Amino acid sequence: MGFLKGSKFIFLILYVDDIVLATNDICILHETKKFLSKNFEMKDLGDASFVLGIQIYRDRSRGILGLSQRSYIDKVLKRFSMHECKFGDTPVAKGDKFSFHQCPKGNLEIEEMKKIPYASAVGSLMYAQVCTRPDISYIVGVLGRYLSNPGMDHWKATKKVMRYLKRTRGYMLTYRRSD
Repeated sequence: MGFLKGSKFIFLILYVDDIVLATNDICILHETKKFLSKNFEMKDLGDASFVLGIQIYRDRSRGILGLSQRSYIDKVLKRFSMHECKFGDTPVAKGDKFSFHQCPKGNLEIEEMKKIPYASAVGSLMYAQVCTRPDISYIVGVLGRYLSNPGMDHWKATKKVMRYLKRTRGYMLTYRRSD
């Protein structure tokens, strides 16, 4: 999204009954808050620090904004009993191959895989990937192809991504002010 140099803007992000405002002009922020409070019952909670499971870090003096899902990742690891797993080096290794040949074929294999929360785990990884962790986008996209009939190799790869996230859960998506 491009803006003309010197142009003023405000973003109003609405989720159910929460609003987050972001602007490059403090006067627009105050005008918008005044308008909203005049027309709606609202409470100003000040600077946002946690929104939809995303921790917001600011260093205004250096022009840095960071978004972290560390606590979300910790919850995901615990939910899938991976909170005590070993750290992983990478989300996917060179040479890892995935195909539909790895999907279960017989009823016994299919029934075994039904006990594994594959779709839920991949969905949890997708939320992290979309919000703050583009570093897992490739493998999460690959694993998403097998949601309807995952095999044990796909589940092992999902757990490999979780081990990587355990090691890197402190990573954050960082934006820096620029001209």
